[in-house]
Amino acid sequence: MLLVDEGFPPTGMSTSWQELGDLAGCAAKPILRIEETPVDAVGDVVAGARAAGYVALKTIAAYRGGLDIDRMPEPVRDALLMALEANEASGDPLPVQVHTGFGDSDLLLPASRPGLLKPLIERFRDTTFVLLHCYPFVREAGWLAHVYGNVFFDLSLTIPHVARPAAALYEALELAPVSKLLYASDASRTPELYLLAARWWREALAEVLPALLPEADAVRAARMILRENALAVYRLPEPQDIFT
Repeated sequence: MLLVDEGFPPTGMSTSWQELGDLAGCAAKPILRIEETPVDAVGDVVAGARAAGYVALKTIAAYRGGLDIDRMPEPVRDALLMALEANEASGDPLPVQVHTGFGDSDLLLPASRPGLLKPLIERFRDTTFVLLHCYPFVREAGWLAHVYGNVFFDLSLTIPHVARPAAALYEALELAPVSKLLYASDASRTPELYLLAARWWREALAEVLPALLPEADAVRAARMILRENALAVYRLPEPQDIFT
């Protein structure tokens, strides 16, 4: 199953999430990018997102002025708060993915620290936040996942891009329980990244988990990180094996 942020690449430059699932021969589900929704419509769109088939929301506020709610440009702050309020008011809030850590050159790295999200995490306690990417703030993301029940994180964009993926994984699991870490690839424009991310995540897990846990627990932890945590966080049905 693929979970696809439909906000990037832009429409017309990429396949839709439905087409991507068809090409891959598997189920696909969309993720709604908050910043792609007009401000005057964001509350209504978010309120109806789960009914429309979305499995999560996503914000790239880190690219639009940073993650400090008090320093965000007013339109970005207003849209984000309206989205989070409408999501929680729905009574069945979707998980909210947040870009944190490094990205392209139009991002100010110090302003993308996951720790800056603390006020929002505490204000919207019924919302599950999934911190994406996190590098070089992996330990900080792991701390947030450790102390807040509504925080999860992944290492997409970190793995497969860093030279030492196992080192990043060790940092992630210094504080965070294995139930809080999710596999993700962040593959977008480059098809090979789907394969490489999966391969390098598995290789890193095979190195790190046996060093931290007994063998049986390491196998179970790997299944949680690669599959079961995402199924639980995004409330997904068990995907059917396409080969049976």
